[in-house]
Amino acid sequence: MALSKDKKNEIIKAYATKDGDTGSPEVQIAVLTEEITQLNEHLQKHIHDFHSRRGLFVKIGHRRRLLNYLRNNDVERYQALIQKLGLRR
Repeated sequence: MALSKDKKNEIIKAYATKDGDTGSPEVQIAVLTEEITQLNEHLQKHIHDFHSRRGLFVKIGHRRRLLNYLRNNDVERYQALIQKLGLRR
């Protein structure tokens, strides 16, 4: 269920703010979003996999904290990111 290196590198290239950027909030949120999507697909097939469900909740909480950090520090970057990822409706 982990992201492949190729997929993760694609996400990093798409959301990096500069060359070699892997730790910016945008990159971390984008990677977590992809992992959350994969876990959601897994849990739709395996309804009683409670260990993976807990992992999903941990990832959602981590992403929420990163989004709050980004929103509090730079609203424009936050707005652009949620628009690009399609998180808020």
